[in-house]
Amino acid sequence: MQPIDELLARIRWDADFARSRFVIGYWDRVAGKVLHVDLRSIARDAENPSFFDLVDEDGLSHSIPFHRIREVWRDGTLIWQRHPEG
Repeated sequence: MQPIDELLARIRWDADFARSRFVIGYWDRVAGKVLHVDLRSIARDAENPSFFDLVDEDGLSHSIPFHRIREVWRDGTLIWQRHPEG
């Protein structure tokens, strides 16, 4: 399995590949399920490169570790998936 940081680097630097719409699914511990967000709505955490930041629909800011990413979708097709531990 390709590491998530390599896939995100390809999306960032490969202009042809990046023309698609990407959605990430991350494990939300409070909701107890995978939540999906458009990749364009997240940003790398400037203070900690192991995290990304997003603002939810209620306007609350969240800092989420990259290891909680479980899925990446490209134009509606699942292209990457990490299976939950255990």
